[in-house]
Amino acid sequence: MGNEKFRHKKNVERQEGMRSERDIFICEVCNKAFDYMKSLKLHIIVHSEERPYACVECNKSFKRSGDLKVHQRTHTGERPYNCDICNKSFTGQRSLKRHQFIHTGERPHSCDICNNSFIQLGHLIAHQRKHTGERPYSCAICNKSFTEQGSLKQHQRIHTGERPYSCDICNKSFTEQSSLNRHQRIHTGYRPYSCDICNNSFIQRGHLVVHQRIHTGERPFSCGICNKSFNEQGALKVHRRIHTGERPYSCDICNNSFIERGHLIVHQRIHTGERPYSCDICKKSFTQSNNLKVHHSIHSGE
Repeated sequence: MGNEKFRHKKNVERQEGMRSERDIFICEVCNKAFDYMKSLKLHIIVHSEERPYACVECNKSFKRSGDLKVHQRTHTGERPYNCDICNKSFTGQRSLKRHQFIHTGERPHSCDICNNSFIQLGHLIAHQRKHTGERPYSCAICNKSFTEQGSLKQHQRIHTGERPYSCDICNKSFTEQSSLNRHQRIHTGYRPYSCDICNNSFIQRGHLVVHQRIHTGERPFSCGICNKSFNEQGALKVHRRIHTGERPYSCDICNNSFIERGHLIVHQRIHTGERPYSCDICKKSFTQSNNLKVHHSIHSGE
């Protein structure tokens, strides 16, 4: 076992009036007990940095052989575990089990400070760092720190330019698997998050949360300068640029700059001549959808 810590003791059992002893091997880190030394050795890897199981396709390594087996299915395309409600398929049984919580509404891991609950224990642990302020994962390039190791890994791709997750339909690539999963719903039409008031459905849960504020009137994000409030954080971030003068989106042809990326995209059509919105009656085309909507009133008489 080398320097790895464990303790060994005899466990006394009484069965049918007879006294017997058996060996028990206990992990010193988490006190989990095992009947066999071999089982304990496999378990201790969980607490170490050792990752002895490597994928021959991409060299990604894992602590457990089972995790490697599940990972290899990302290369083979095998997804043997199917949800019996929506037929979505998964590479591993644990992924299927987590997914099924979406349908049951079960969120078994609760924060004892604010009562937020989560589907995964890891999400709860990361959430609790918001209360403690702990950000244990730091970028070696820009020193930005994160509450989760996965967030750091994703952030580092900003520096490396790596986008390892590609859509097999349109070849668009992403820095994380979850972004690819959400994107693919554009092609499949799968919209798993439904509003229980008006039955509008959404690709992302966050979009549903924002939408529901239309019904509740909730506007939880307020500007600290003018007190204007918004139903989503992104809208507040854009609004603040009115006060700061920040215009982060610049045209590379004429250097005009804009508060929002969408405004830059519309502006660039002046240079490209692109007019993507066409009237289906007279075929006149426009650079913006709003201009087409106004134009339609000519034909409708409204």
